[in-house]
Amino acid sequence: MVQRVGIIGITGYTGYELVRLVEAHPSLQLSHGAAGASAGTRLVDSWPGLTGLTDLTVESVDVDRLAQQCDVVFLGLPHGHAATLAPQLIERGVRVVDLGADFRLKDATEYIHHYGFEHPNPQWLDRAVYGMPELDRSRLPGAQLIATPGCFVTAVTLAAQPLVAEELVGRPLIANCLSGVSGAGRKPGARNLFCEVGESARPYGLAGSHRHTPEIEQNLGAPVSFTPHLVPMSRGIIATVSAPAREGLTSAELTNVFERRYADAPLVVVREDAPSTADVRGSCRAHVAATLDERRGVVTVVCAIDNLLKGASGQAVQALNIALGYEETEGLPLLPVPI
Repeated sequence: MVQRVGIIGITGYTGYELVRLVEAHPSLQLSHGAAGASAGTRLVDSWPGLTGLTDLTVESVDVDRLAQQCDVVFLGLPHGHAATLAPQLIERGVRVVDLGADFRLKDATEYIHHYGFEHPNPQWLDRAVYGMPELDRSRLPGAQLIATPGCFVTAVTLAAQPLVAEELVGRPLIANCLSGVSGAGRKPGARNLFCEVGESARPYGLAGSHRHTPEIEQNLGAPVSFTPHLVPMSRGIIATVSAPAREGLTSAELTNVFERRYADAPLVVVREDAPSTADVRGSCRAHVAATLDERRGVVTVVCAIDNLLKGASGQAVQALNIALGYEETEGLPLLPVPI
């Protein structure tokens, strides 16, 4: 049965990627789009490239109208909004996939410390299913509320989880990430202007202050020193994770662990050579390469993803596919656009 889909936040970058994915999906039908500031406008006014392909009008957020028109709703909202909206939709029989952070963390106090708001529905945190199939897919079938992981979180977790789970490394784990500017969203800001970003690289979220840090540590069950950097490209993330190697670890064992851990993960590619963001641009796949510096006893794992696809909208649809009993990769682009 075709599922009617609504997208809240349809004029943002992840919203547009959801439009592309839903329109290409044989079992999903776009029936509703909403964005507060753009309500009443045509979708093509925000995305002129869709001219001739859709006549959708962007609406304001109306819970009852969404429940009438949609079986599934994707939420791409600023932090704090989905925490109230998602339960209202679910109580009306709508399945919700949240691309924000409002249901990712299990400890409600973390929202005060890292996101600056008190969670209005903490009882829903345990009911939400974390939407990273490679970490745990067992709870996804039939899930009514899916919390899509953060973009940096996805890349770091895919790189580090096998290391921690198989006890291949000591502590600390150091994660340095490079991200394209689309990770900051479409809302204008001085720090994201071309003249500020072009020909420059800038670290931010230093000393463990980035909001994705508690989510990474929640996934790994281990402390991580995480530092992101903004670089002058539109999309993509490279995560480089390093940690002291377990005594006696060999390169062959390290490679074998990653190949075994991701053998049944159709969207993770384990490589011998280090990937680039161009290798995954426009693709829902993650490329991972694990290496051992035997001279210094350090493991380094590199993971490349498209932050808007495997890091957001693509992973959201991947998780929804499993929840609905579809093929995991249904409707998802695998081929990259490297040029």
